[in-house]
Amino acid sequence: MYVGAVSPADRMIVGKSRAVEHLRQLARRVAQADASIMITGPSGAGKEVLARAIHEESRRASKPFVAINCGAIPADLIESELFGHERGSFTGAHARRIGRFEEANGGTLFLDEIGDMRFDMQVKLLRVLEDRLVTRIGASSAVNVDIRIISATHQNIADAVAQSRFRQDLHFRLGVLPIRVPSLAERTEDVPLLVEHFQNYLAGNGRAHLSKAALDRLEQHEWPGNVRELRNFVERANVLFGGMMIGRNEVEELLGCLGRIELADAAASAARGGTVVPFPANDEAQARVWSGESPINLKELLETMELERIQIALDMAQGVVSEAARLLTLKRTTLIEKMRKYSIGAL
Repeated sequence: MYVGAVSPADRMIVGKSRAVEHLRQLARRVAQADASIMITGPSGAGKEVLARAIHEESRRASKPFVAINCGAIPADLIESELFGHERGSFTGAHARRIGRFEEANGGTLFLDEIGDMRFDMQVKLLRVLEDRLVTRIGASSAVNVDIRIISATHQNIADAVAQSRFRQDLHFRLGVLPIRVPSLAERTEDVPLLVEHFQNYLAGNGRAHLSKAALDRLEQHEWPGNVRELRNFVERANVLFGGMMIGRNEVEELLGCLGRIELADAAASAARGGTVVPFPANDEAQARVWSGESPINLKELLETMELERIQIALDMAQGVVSEAARLLTLKRTTLIEKMRKYSIGAL
């Protein structure tokens, strides 16, 4: 099918480890069926990337891939998001809107963080999966949909079932084909290729160049935030060391200057009403950001710092929005709005 060309799984699932090669083989194999897939693994490990690769390998590749984060949508809006609504069906419904199921018709619907879905919504989702019929809120008739469901979660769904937080019948329906994505710590030999992959999105002059010692140090890191944390590291390196060669010492600085300790201090300071200084703690790094010799775009700089801290908080909270909001001393709805502003989603 891809004679003379790189297949979607080879292009999108980056790495050379045995674990990654196994994922690529699985992606190609399961793509040929329409059975529901449940992808598990730690937050930031690349579950959505795998889901997209499976879609691109399938016969549905020319149709939509629609992703929705079940944990990031307010509970009172999730039904409308999934199934749509008719005009006037509730306050604020000024026009008909199709839901994500209808958007994905013919293609793939990716339900991220399915473990966070409200229990009563699980019943409605199960009914749609069984009948393949969607009824918009306020509608009198149902719409037939032809979709492939891929779900993902960082939670232990078996434990959630045992604790009556997740329906067992829905678990069986969604997890016909279970796939686990390994953490980055389980495949650190893939770090150099992932760094190169993320660097390819940047112009040549904007890249930081990593020495062998720097890459060796990255392979030794535990990566609690997984691939998302590594992507953030590469972006941070390019901001602070663009066009420069960095070694082990610079890597240590980059891994620590916006790490867990500083974020915890910042959150504690904010809770006390203090002012959080939006610069790296290291004076030399701060001088590289702004020496005072030329103007800076303060709005852009502050947005960059805000984006980085939101990403770090989400890493620390393993993708749980409410916990990340607590770390940042924000309301959950405020954090969701900021995530939409910066187009932050699951990796």
